[in-house]
Amino acid sequence: MDIKGTQLFVKALMEEGVDTLFAYPGSAVISLFDELYGQQSIRLILPRHEQALVHEADGYARSTGRTGVCLVTSGPGATNIVTGIANANYDSVPLVCFCGQVRRDLIGNDAFQEVDIVGITRSIAKHSMMVTERDQLGRSIKEAFYIAATGKPGPVVVDLPSDMMEELGNDEYPRDVNIRSYHPCTGVHIGQIKRASALLKRAQKPLLLAGGGIHISHAEGAFTGLAERSQIPVVSTIMGKGSIPTDHPLYIGNLGMHGCEAANHAVMECDVLCSIGCRFNDRITGRVEDFAPSAKIIHIDIDTASISRNVKVDVPVVADAGLAIAELLRYVREADTEDWKLQIRRRTPSRTISFAGGKLVPRAIIEMVNTMFPDAIIVTDVGQHQMWTAQYLQLSPSKSFLTSGGLGTMGYGLPAAVGAQIGNPGRAVLCITGDGGMQMNLQELATAVLEELPVIILILNNGYLGMVRQWQQLMYGGRYSGTDLKAGSQGSYRRESYVPDFVSLAHSYGAKGCRVTSLSQLSSALREAAQESSLPTVVECLIDPGEMVYPMVKSGCSLDQMITGPATDKEAL
Repeated sequence: MDIKGTQLFVKALMEEGVDTLFAYPGSAVISLFDELYGQQSIRLILPRHEQALVHEADGYARSTGRTGVCLVTSGPGATNIVTGIANANYDSVPLVCFCGQVRRDLIGNDAFQEVDIVGITRSIAKHSMMVTERDQLGRSIKEAFYIAATGKPGPVVVDLPSDMMEELGNDEYPRDVNIRSYHPCTGVHIGQIKRASALLKRAQKPLLLAGGGIHISHAEGAFTGLAERSQIPVVSTIMGKGSIPTDHPLYIGNLGMHGCEAANHAVMECDVLCSIGCRFNDRITGRVEDFAPSAKIIHIDIDTASISRNVKVDVPVVADAGLAIAELLRYVREADTEDWKLQIRRRTPSRTISFAGGKLVPRAIIEMVNTMFPDAIIVTDVGQHQMWTAQYLQLSPSKSFLTSGGLGTMGYGLPAAVGAQIGNPGRAVLCITGDGGMQMNLQELATAVLEELPVIILILNNGYLGMVRQWQQLMYGGRYSGTDLKAGSQGSYRRESYVPDFVSLAHSYGAKGCRVTSLSQLSSALREAAQESSLPTVVECLIDPGEMVYPMVKSGCSLDQMITGPATDKEAL
């Protein structure tokens, strides 16, 4: 039977098991929205901005392990999701992004709301395509879902001309996919696994580096088993945090620009480094020439192009993290690492922090979240609050951490938390954000209110774009150009009160809101927010603008050249 392309589109979503569609209407997709009208099996989420829409699909995908799906109109609708596509591509998030397009006879004529979204996204998506023939629609959608979720996951863009979607054609939706030019890695080279295990066996100071690929392959349990069987200490990237419980005795901490001292020193002193699911970007390695200078490096990654791209490795293993870990478990044996672990522990500073007086300091805020929300999904925006969360957040198999790692996208936090809450209605979801990042997509409070989502939004408000301000303090002589959010142009006028009033703004959206200035107030506010079942709650925490993220490795320095606190600030000037 012949049906319209719009009908096949809806049928395809149902065949793929899509239960949630993040979508914003427009002229090029109005027929698709009409076809979706009244559908009971697909929940249509209407955000308030297309950039937020794709971040919501991203948060949904990361927190559920399913492919996120979004639909936008042509022109500005399509260009508004570009940042979210790049964000998902960096962090290997499976998305299928459908974009409406002008009629085929208008393409290339500078028609109203026409852009070449395939060309725009070709370098920032896993795959981009335009469907120009109605007979190819079913196969193209099937391929999009397959490509997005297999191999190294990522976003796929599908451009749909509006007239093609109105055409009649075959109603069949393919069951199988056979793409001649696409062969995702599905195995592991046992010879390379044996080489890696032999290298680890001979090591005196072996170290495991957990990357985000472990989460993508859902191999956290197997990875923890690998660490325990081998007794090899573990460091992680921010994206890999939680691959092993953070309270596990073998876990040292995050490494990198804002990694912990012991983790950074361990990398610099190890003799064999086994990295799993990490692409060695510059925020992890510091000055690449000095990275792990004494180590033989094993690199396990599903993406061939990532092997030896940034750091030259000795044993490459192209494989899914879960498959590689399963094979390593067959060959690794317990290593004698007691002296090595003792050496690492001696590198861990015995600093204590006083919470006397109940002052709202970042660490105290995060530790309160640890205590009160042991099973929550924690989502952050990007900035100082993100690094404090990465440093102090405790993770276990029942607790998740979502953040924008590779692209560092401000405005990610709130919409991603909305998507995570939609995908996980029975779990607590907290968005830890800054005052700057919150304002980039704060309109999604409306989405959260109308969808009756009890997301808790914790704003760490220091009145500045804090991370850039920190760099300005340490490396630019305290010249705070463009980072004071209470000031007008070049600081010519500065208000005493912050704009906006986040509490009043929350109330104007129909959400709950409160402002806290002490730990006791925060505790009460979080307890009340945790009892809410159908409304978002904004909790604004007023913190000192002078709070800094330590340790810090300046760009271009090696990992052992850390600024560890105020006493070493002068080294940066």
